[in-house]
Amino acid sequence: GFSDHTIGPYAAIAARALGMSVLEKHFTLDRTMAGPDHAASSEPSEFTEMIRVLRQVEAGLGNGVKRSLETERDVKAVARKSLVYRQALPKGHVLAEADFVGKRPGTGISPDKIDLFIGLQLIRPVAQDDLLTKSDVQ
Repeated sequence: GFSDHTIGPYAAIAARALGMSVLEKHFTLDRTMAGPDHAASSEPSEFTEMIRVLRQVEAGLGNGVKRSLETERDVKAVARKSLVYRQALPKGHVLAEADFVGKRPGTGISPDKIDLFIGLQLIRPVAQDDLLTKSDVQ
């Protein structure tokens, strides 16, 4: 939570970007009214704008789950990379990180899966730039 006693929306927006989920903000119909809190309070139009921007920040932060958008799917295969062999390797070779390079298109195994293949042995010879496949290893 955040107890915001500042003028303007900026502290609340920054707090939300840093994880705030509960906001306490003074609200008044007129800052010129008598009383200790009116001068540092938000008027209706300012409060409405702050909420609008806070909702945009929340939308931009997302829910923490990374996934492709529908608009990205058409270019995913050409924009992403796949693991390919850096050079020709013989049957029986034990794979090391240096044996791989990431290249386009992204139709094969993603470079973020490289650790699954390090230390495994090739069951067939492979050529330079061949896509890594699960059937290449024991």
